[in-house]
Amino acid sequence: MVLESLMFPSKAEHRPWELFFLGFLYASLGIILSLWIFKSESSMVMVLLTVVACIPLVYMTFRREEAKDTLIDEERTLLKEHGKALKFLMYLFFGFIIAYALWFIFLPENISSILFKVQTATINQINSRIIGNTINENVLFQIFFNNLRVLFFSILFAFFYGAGAIFILTWNASVIGAAIGEFAKDKITNVGSYFFSIPIAIARYMTHGVFEILAYFVGGLAGGIISVAIINHDINSDKFKNIMKDSLDLILLSIILLVFAALLEVFLTPILFS
Repeated sequence: MVLESLMFPSKAEHRPWELFFLGFLYASLGIILSLWIFKSESSMVMVLLTVVACIPLVYMTFRREEAKDTLIDEERTLLKEHGKALKFLMYLFFGFIIAYALWFIFLPENISSILFKVQTATINQINSRIIGNTINENVLFQIFFNNLRVLFFSILFAFFYGAGAIFILTWNASVIGAAIGEFAKDKITNVGSYFFSIPIAIARYMTHGVFEILAYFVGGLAGGIISVAIINHDINSDKFKNIMKDSLDLILLSIILLVFAALLEVFLTPILFS
């Protein structure tokens, strides 16, 4: 198919920045087609169409990373190799976020409210749970455990559905994009204010969000590697212990990243963007 032939993991590792534009294209096509064909349900259909476009790339990436586990024994070298995949997947995700945010900002209000209906409802639901001063212990644990739940589903979906983790991640990209769009719209007062409101809105959510997103990808990669190993019957080989060790290290790393992201979100972000 046309979209899946645009990029392969081997090429993406050498030119990861191109994945940003590919992510922007995938998300934008999903938005256009969902508004054209399934307007009333476009808030979920756009996510689904974006996921369908990038599943081949994500699945091939998981296969490639699982193959590295069977060839490389040194954990430090393995993590360095996984870093190449995580880098281009992060660019892909940022492409999703910027596309969703810009469409939210520039579409007419009556259309964007339909397109991001479920996303804005989710944002309101999250905000309703955080009342009062954000710098307190209860909110820290609340944010961390909510993010831990997303991580769990990323691993679970990657394990049972292979590239299925990309659905959880794309859904989160649409929610973050809508949140950025809402924040930017509140700051926009005239045409000139677009030039500083949008970057501030992106920085507001990416200060901590970049570590959350990386954690979800690291966890999803771990689940995907185990899934591919089982499909390839590597579970009966001596290399499976190495695969499991690598996957557990990735999961541990993802949890550490979430702790750091929660600390930034509670103690730094409110100070910088209050």
